Amino acid sequence: MDSAACVEATWRRWAVRHRLDPDEIIQVAHGRRTVETLPLVAPHLNVAEEVAALEGIEANTTEGVFEVPGARELVESLPMDAWAVVTSGVRSVATLRIRHVGLPLPSVLVCADDITRGKPDPEGYLTAAERLGRRREECVVVEDTPPGIEAGHNAQMRVVAIAGTYAAGALTNADVVAARLGSLRVSRVGDELELATEDA
Repeated sequence: MDSAACVEATWRRWAVRHRLDPDEIIQVAHGRRTVETLPLVAPHLNVAEEVAALEGIEANTTEGVFEVPGARELVESLPMDAWAVVTSGVRSVATLRIRHVGLPLPSVLVCADDITRGKPDPEGYLTAAERLGRRREECVVVEDTPPGIEAGHNAQMRVVAIAGTYAAGALTNADVVAARLGSLRVSRVGDELELATEDA
């Protein structure tokens, strides 16, 4: 899903209420768990209270949440046991957004409240690989934020970045940068799945 508009609107309202710079906060917040963003942008506030407030808002709104073009085709081209979602959102937020856009719920969904360390730590991706029964070197991470790209590389996985939330120039640490998710194609080669991009 593309939830950038929803995330930004939530953080902007929160920043204004606390007299903080919304643009600076948004640059830090994308791709990170709320519980790890708050100490970076507002260490003077009560983190637990602010996390609960922010996550409560996001768990009850779908305004600004959209299906990414190409997402449905990509996941439907994969066996259900071959892909996972690793998100910096808590489970209530993630499932609300997935259901809102009508995409299938993955068999493996690793959320912020399932792990102890969020992106750029590799824990989320390593947890997903373990639950899928895959070795890390078999996995490809599809990301749209610098912390996510770093998490994928910290997990020793290949990373494809999708420009959108950030411009392509901010995603150059990925192994491949694609202009859009719809350019990714999955094909079967023997018993293996192969991911390619039309942009490459």
